[in-house]
Amino acid sequence: MELYASSSLLIGNLILAHALVGDTLIAVLRQLRSGYAQRPQRFPQSVILCGVRDVRDYRIYSSAEKTIITGGRAFNIKAKSLRLGNFSRAEMEALYLQHTEETGQVFTSEALVQMWELTEGQPWLVNALGYEVCFEIQAGRDRQQPITLSLVDEAKENLILRRETHLDQLTDKLQEGRVQRVIEPLLAGVDLAQRFQPDDLDYVVDLGLITQERNGQIRIANAIYQEVIPRDLGWLIQSGMSEQTAWYVRPDGMLDMQKLLRAFQEFFREHSEHWVERFQYKEAGPQLLLQAFLQRIVNGGGRIEREYGLGRMSTDLLILWQYPHGMQKVVIELKVVHKSLDQTIAKGLEQTWEYLDRCGAAEGHLVIFDRTPGKAWEEKLFQREATVRDKAISVWGM
Repeated sequence: MELYASSSLLIGNLILAHALVGDTLIAVLRQLRSGYAQRPQRFPQSVILCGVRDVRDYRIYSSAEKTIITGGRAFNIKAKSLRLGNFSRAEMEALYLQHTEETGQVFTSEALVQMWELTEGQPWLVNALGYEVCFEIQAGRDRQQPITLSLVDEAKENLILRRETHLDQLTDKLQEGRVQRVIEPLLAGVDLAQRFQPDDLDYVVDLGLITQERNGQIRIANAIYQEVIPRDLGWLIQSGMSEQTAWYVRPDGMLDMQKLLRAFQEFFREHSEHWVERFQYKEAGPQLLLQAFLQRIVNGGGRIEREYGLGRMSTDLLILWQYPHGMQKVVIELKVVHKSLDQTIAKGLEQTWEYLDRCGAAEGHLVIFDRTPGKAWEEKLFQREATVRDKAISVWGM
């Protein structure tokens, strides 16, 4: 790549920085630094470095110098960072309205709400979800029929199961240590304090994996990522599980959650040490293992919605299962014992009640993972019933 220019008419240049690696990228950055004083006669007046991350976040290995060189601090070439932001909700709806104007096919208000909640304006997701629901799904190609909530949910599931390029790249980022140090506490529900280097958080925000609110609260960036991340981290384990579809469905078509969680208890006792060790994100291993177990089940006729409560020491799951007479809603709160079992249960019951109340669900379960070293399984495994403000909640010890 030749950056130097002999004409003073050349006032700018564009470099796709994310396509360069190692010594090649180092050479480009050094040319930018050394050419600065020669502008505009023998060097571009301005240069845009276009990539998937800020130049300050690059950790470049130089094979020539046998060391890691940091992009921003080492070369001091950046004048300003500009980030391509997400669509606003109005911009997302305006984009979909162009489809309506050209084809006459409308989006129901419920569909638009769901498309926003799934993507929160992430540009690739907005476009991919819209294309999938309008052009790939057979029912969506009928321009006389509106785009409905059920079609949007089907499109979302298709994108996840096909592991589209963007989502596959997201999986690759999860393997980086800098990303794991931020994402793992989110999945486990524990505090972030002293778990990452000072610029790790900025790096993961720049990648678009998380969002930091003005009050400092951190969360996974959108509902699709909330599903993709645990499903992908547990993909091999989920693929290695098998089940017969009849045993967990009651005669009325509803899930038998007591039977399901009892089966997971047995599975966890027999296999947890082996399976959790296979997770890169071991701190969130028990939560990921249960989600993989449940995901395998609900793929037959339902879905799981996930919320990660940073600092709440919990993960919230909402199972939505379609049966002949309606939609079954089941809340499952996952917690790990950190202080005492009694304190964990007491706090967990209150949190489960809050989630039940917010979701309008009739059935609630609190799952407690006890990872105390040396503790016998006979002490860890239990099942009991509790009532919190007239709501029955089943408590499961693992």
